[in-house]
Amino acid sequence: MKRKIVKIEDDKCNGCGLCIPNCPEGALQIIDNKARLVSDLFCDGLGACLGHCPQGAITIEERETEAYDEKKVMANIVKQGANTIKAHLLHLKDHGEHKYLKEATDFLKEKGAENPLEKEAKASPAHEHAMLHQAGGCPGSRMMDFRKKREVGKETVANARQESELQQWPVQLALVPPNAPYFQGAELVIAADCAPFAYANFHSDFLKEKALVIACPKLDDVEPYKQKLAHIFETANLKSINIVHMEVPCCFGLNSIVDEALELSGKKIPVKETTIGINGEIKK
Repeated sequence: MKRKIVKIEDDKCNGCGLCIPNCPEGALQIIDNKARLVSDLFCDGLGACLGHCPQGAITIEERETEAYDEKKVMANIVKQGANTIKAHLLHLKDHGEHKYLKEATDFLKEKGAENPLEKEAKASPAHEHAMLHQAGGCPGSRMMDFRKKREVGKETVANARQESELQQWPVQLALVPPNAPYFQGAELVIAADCAPFAYANFHSDFLKEKALVIACPKLDDVEPYKQKLAHIFETANLKSINIVHMEVPCCFGLNSIVDEALELSGKKIPVKETTIGINGEIKK
């Protein structure tokens, strides 16, 4: 079957191992000083390991492989204890993988193993809501509520309306024509879809007199993106590239897309990276 699965580039991987604890399914191991995908059956393709690779060596690709097997994953996970079981269940829950989550909880019942989520939920009726705010699972899809914080924050000035700095249409990378004139000699902003919503001054701070493309490195098909960006890089004579992404792990995949596109294009273009926090601040 064809499905999404992680891909590790040997030449970029330095064997640091930061990806390993962020794959509770046990699909990754350090072998011969490199991170290796040891079993396609264990990789769910959801990319929890992506943003923990400082070298950008891990991406998601779609290819022919064996189907992901939740029961085999759980057989491996239960050996690692309650914390690993909990991390895996939250990972599935935060990604909306209800089918796999049911298979995992059914497996625990069949084996007479304790479900740490059920245990905590029974201990505290409010725990189900609180779990969505704590560590574990995918930070990119974990529910958070900022309303109280906003209420006690600074008052906004109703009349201080910002002007749009957008110079083109469309902006979605899947839709932009690679030979568009607005790319020629431009400073290009490549932004993750969520970044302009999280950062209030996106137009004034990032977009003024810039060309823009937006993409999601987690949910979109990234292979066509690499080819299109490579074409833009090769033909547009860009002055610079600014990658603007969120702080959540999967969003760092945008860096790898740009790196690979630059390699395909054979161009040397100055690249800057800006990380936006979930609370809307620029991370240093």
